[in-house]
Amino acid sequence: MVTRIRRKPDDAKRLILAAAARLLASGGPAAVQVRAVAAAVGVTDAAVNHHFGTRQELLSALLRFGGAQLKAELHTALGAWHDRPVDPAELVRTLFAVFADGYAELALALYQSGWRGTGSGLLDEVVDRLHAQAQANRAATGRTPPSREQIQLTVAALHQAIALEPVFGAAFRRSVGMREPATEPMLEWWIDIVRAAIAG
Repeated sequence: MVTRIRRKPDDAKRLILAAAARLLASGGPAAVQVRAVAAAVGVTDAAVNHHFGTRQELLSALLRFGGAQLKAELHTALGAWHDRPVDPAELVRTLFAVFADGYAELALALYQSGWRGTGSGLLDEVVDRLHAQAQANRAATGRTPPSREQIQLTVAALHQAIALEPVFGAAFRRSVGMREPATEPMLEWWIDIVRAAIAG
């Protein structure tokens, strides 16, 4: 007989979401089934349903979990940039790493099922830092800095492109005659775009 481990609700939810994230990374949204998540954590299906309700609610919570991870990673990166300029390469690669782990497919699947995110401001801190850096560049170079709105549009376009890359990137590149997977050149291109935006 298996000994049941009693956990605090928040601890149980974190363990369930972490297991769901591993399944997502290895097999995409289809792999995130209540039974598979329960088995990975060592709990019953009922325990997963108790904490999250339905599979759809589990997937929605998993997407928010991914957003929170992304925000935490960006916050850590921004902290590392406290005494130095923002590193566009690290920014682009941090965004890409999260979406490459299945969150792009998850967001698309949830959107197609009718889910609409209500959160906002995920990348506000990034916009603020890039805008401040653009203002600082003005003092050093004399160039006219971009407005905050221009930085917002750049970051929004970057976020959109990176989020869609795992799902549609190769197809869009094929539409212009690029036959190679070409993810790396696309990332490098975005790094150059962010650098140019903050240069003014």
